[in-house]
Amino acid sequence: MTTRPLGAQISHMLKSRGVDTIFGIPGVHNVEMYRGIEEAGIRHVLARHEQGAGFMADGYARATGKPGVAYVITGPGLCNIMTPMGQAYSDSVSVLVLSSCLDEAAARRGQLHQMLDQEAAAATVCDWSVEARSAEAAYTLVDRALTEFQTQRARPKHIQVPIALLGSAADPAPALRPGDHAVSGGQMVPFGLSGLDEDLAKSRKPLFIFGGGLASGSAGDTGLSTEVYVRDLLRRSGAAAFTTYAGCGLLSPEDPLSFGCYIGRPESAKIIAESDLVIAIGTELSECDLWRNTLGHEATLVRVDIDPEVLADEHRADITFQSDGVQFVDALLQSLPAETATPKWETDKIAAVRARFRAETDAERPGIADICDALRAVMPEDAMIYSDMTQFAYVAKEVWDMPHAGHWHHPTGFGTLGYALPAAIGGAVARPGLPTVCIAGDYGFQYTIQELGTAVELGLPMPILLWDNAKLKEIEDCMVASQIAPNAVVAHNPDFGKLAEAYGALACEPGSLEALQEALLAAFDADRPTLIRMTPALSG
Repeated sequence: MTTRPLGAQISHMLKSRGVDTIFGIPGVHNVEMYRGIEEAGIRHVLARHEQGAGFMADGYARATGKPGVAYVITGPGLCNIMTPMGQAYSDSVSVLVLSSCLDEAAARRGQLHQMLDQEAAAATVCDWSVEARSAEAAYTLVDRALTEFQTQRARPKHIQVPIALLGSAADPAPALRPGDHAVSGGQMVPFGLSGLDEDLAKSRKPLFIFGGGLASGSAGDTGLSTEVYVRDLLRRSGAAAFTTYAGCGLLSPEDPLSFGCYIGRPESAKIIAESDLVIAIGTELSECDLWRNTLGHEATLVRVDIDPEVLADEHRADITFQSDGVQFVDALLQSLPAETATPKWETDKIAAVRARFRAETDAERPGIADICDALRAVMPEDAMIYSDMTQFAYVAKEVWDMPHAGHWHHPTGFGTLGYALPAAIGGAVARPGLPTVCIAGDYGFQYTIQELGTAVELGLPMPILLWDNAKLKEIEDCMVASQIAPNAVVAHNPDFGKLAEAYGALACEPGSLEALQEALLAAFDADRPTLIRMTPALSG
């Protein structure tokens, strides 16, 4: 056994538990956490701001399904990463934040980086925030976090360790035992499907709603992606389906029974009311999914979720299953006939509804849908996209049918500006050699624009699609709709191309949709990130 300072032992422990990358910024208060990183064989990615480090860890976790880990300092470092922690909580992402903390904060005042209650502050935006007061406690809490990431709904965790303790000698963490951090898979309820398969067969117009809880991983023992199972479920049941934004890619754009990602459209409530059996799997049906307070169902509502809190929410489901969504779909498929069922919805009407929804989207934010079509036509099928809070993404999330589930990531719940660039960096680090794309708006991009330095430093061939309409257009539209004279919605922008080049990135401003397509493909072949500025003039 090798005795080391606890800060170094924690890095060695994380490596033994499968952590290969840490995002963060070193400081005088967490320098001991950096003693063991290189020795343990962990890659460290230096962010330019702790908010960037948190979003990078988030993007890494979404891309890999493994926890994203971040190291930050006491006080301001922890405060800066709280926004990413809140985003990870809203969107169910496994992020582990490890910070230092002052040894004594009650009897002394005026210390560097001092807060009244750092532990409690972090607790407002994560699953739990606790202080480890011994090496044994630190090891136990790390293992607890890693176990919960795999056995419960993913939520960020925060562990803080006193500065003096980080530098004190400690024995290594206990060896990983067989079965530690084992995935439970979310057990099916004891009574199985409880007759739901029979209800589905008898239903005249069954409707599924598929959410982000189904959008990653594989199903059964075949290793097939979840979308294969979900699409097979529609084929063999004759049911129609919506997906939430987080579930984008679960349904094929060619599927005649798919209503797509338009569940946030007001008219979707009337469509849901037509169904005599609604089954929602792996979705909170939150305000950010529906943009209304009620789902719209008038018949039986079935909820399937790993989180019991979701099963008891305001939608008041008639039947609930606390279950892993993928296992539930697999069990349901096993009870259905193998042959293709006759569609129970009129497919021509579904096509007409989708066309109407797209027209509504285009009318609300003109021209963006056509740009999305041009980009989608040349986008590699295995591309992973990270978007920010921008009108371009609001349109794209509805009209852009992804070929794979779990490949479009958006700050849906917390709705933080500045998410896309650092999250895309984390995703690109997680998937070397595979295409990763950032989509941001001109205003939100400036929240974390400094992370261009990290992207250049890492040599990431990442297209950054910047939607520049020279204003906070969504807020301006909101003010007009509220009969408020628009104010504080226009800000002076920098020359984004020159700014990107100052960081060492490439930059271009295509003048046509064809030039945009060429720029996108060229960016994937570059040796560094490329900022591609898009303006409303692109759509003509």
